[in-house]
Amino acid sequence: MSQRIPEETVLEIKNKNDIVDIVGEYVQLKKQGRNYFGLCPFHGEKTSSFSVAADKQIFHCFGCGAGGNVFSFLMDIEGISFVEAAKKLADRSGVPLDVDVSSNGEKQHSALNDMLEAHEFLRGLYHTVLLKTKQGEEALKYLLNRGFTKDSIEKFQIGYAIDSWNYTTDLLSKKGYSLDRMEQAGLLIKRETENSYVDRFRHRIMFPILDRQGKTIAFSGRALASDENKYLNSPETVLFNKSKVLYNFQNARASIRKRDAVVLFEGFADVISADRAGVDNGIATMGTAFTNEHLQILSRTTKNFIVCYDADNAGINAANKVADLIHHHRLNVRIAVMPEGYDPDEFIRSFGAEKFQNEVISAANSYISFKMFYHRRGKNFTNDSEKMVYIETILEEIAKLYNEVERDYYLRLIAEEFNLSIDALLRQNRKMVKQNNKEHQKKEERNFSNDVFVKKSKLKPAYQVAEENLISFMLRDRLLADKINQKLNGETMLDVRHQAIIMYLISYYNEGRPADTSLFLNYLQNQALRMVVTEIEMKSLHLEPSEKEINDCISQIGKQKQLEVLQQKEHEQKEAERKKDFNLASQLALEIIEIKKSL
Repeated sequence: MSQRIPEETVLEIKNKNDIVDIVGEYVQLKKQGRNYFGLCPFHGEKTSSFSVAADKQIFHCFGCGAGGNVFSFLMDIEGISFVEAAKKLADRSGVPLDVDVSSNGEKQHSALNDMLEAHEFLRGLYHTVLLKTKQGEEALKYLLNRGFTKDSIEKFQIGYAIDSWNYTTDLLSKKGYSLDRMEQAGLLIKRETENSYVDRFRHRIMFPILDRQGKTIAFSGRALASDENKYLNSPETVLFNKSKVLYNFQNARASIRKRDAVVLFEGFADVISADRAGVDNGIATMGTAFTNEHLQILSRTTKNFIVCYDADNAGINAANKVADLIHHHRLNVRIAVMPEGYDPDEFIRSFGAEKFQNEVISAANSYISFKMFYHRRGKNFTNDSEKMVYIETILEEIAKLYNEVERDYYLRLIAEEFNLSIDALLRQNRKMVKQNNKEHQKKEERNFSNDVFVKKSKLKPAYQVAEENLISFMLRDRLLADKINQKLNGETMLDVRHQAIIMYLISYYNEGRPADTSLFLNYLQNQALRMVVTEIEMKSLHLEPSEKEINDCISQIGKQKQLEVLQQKEHEQKEAERKKDFNLASQLALEIIEIKKSL
């Protein structure tokens, strides 16, 4: 059974939670005019089409059409119910709200809740075992010898799973959890031959993996035994999708936003060591390649990336791929090249925090500087053939740059280093840039029809603009809404969505509710209609429309209806002439003349 929250409480929650602040926790917003803009969190995009209106407390994406208020934003971005969103906002702003959001009216111990609860329970258990038991002493000693501090262990809730096949299994069973469900959650392994369950993680240092809301959804276990695989991650489950989860993002997000940059590491130890060294805006992927999904998540918070991978060949090759992906999406990327033989964790333990900040992170290479280093490896420049291959490769990389000044700068470096004509390099570069642009244009044309979010820019019909204007006027003032409704005198809108919105709005006002678009969106249950309302509300119109403006809008709608009647009559006249029914054709001709006169 759904739970009803009093309207005055909903209003108080809304008033105490500025939508700009709430959205800003998920999307990097910049003020442009009276609104704030950023990359839409609901679809992939390269330009900011997502807008937040502080004065109206609504958001709207001009790309995919998503729209709503502070409640629906949380509902959409976190996949939660209205009651759960209201509770979260109430807790955030100190508004008392006594509702049960454990499962929003469903059974308290649903499958998903059980999985989350079990993960939270084990996170605390593993952490306690590491710090406060004899069984955890070996693992704790190992971590401290590796340079981990008690503060880091506490902050990242690192734990230890003891060397047992059934320790976790027995505890989960005693707490009443379904072992089959715990196997589905990735915490246990089922032995098919014996129809029994065993612990997935044994004799491992445990790194909890949290989602963006700070809930434990998986684990990564670092082996202490030399004959075991070094890292064992939870399998993918309904809670855990590796391509969409970033280690430490929930902790680092505020720092990423503050510093307007994110540092990408390969492993958990690197992230934790860097955090201890003052680089608290670091994240790592979950043992998988850096994906478009990862990039989309991070690009909502920053457009500046620093890649800090290991100095071995595998690390350098991986950094090259990641840098290409980031650059392709027209985001800013720099690559921190570690000294040979070091990973970030080892460098920090050997040389300290200050050197890491100044000589690695702050000294990170630009995209092309890294490409020069990357393609130079193993080349013998005393061999003209190898030298020419290198120059040709770097020219191709420079041609990919979007900034003409930057291209010119690196071309001059190449000309100076190899004693080449800058004019010849510029000519070659122009050819390459032109070819790249052609290929890019063809690719964009191929993708255009598949991109459901791309909309052609075209003017809306005059009647549609008139209907939208009337709705905008009616949303601002109840008395004005009544006045427009009387002027319409039962006439309906041509767009059925607009007619539905007006009907809901009149009903909303008749229940004594205030003229508040954000609250009206709560009243409006249909998501498609909400999207229309937020799009309309993003328009800039006069605060107090004149009588003439209102009458002109209504007149425009009436004219469109007459035009549609005219088109129908003309069609019927042609049909009558085709059937040689000249009496009907003559009658229709007279009606057409009358309609044209009135128009």
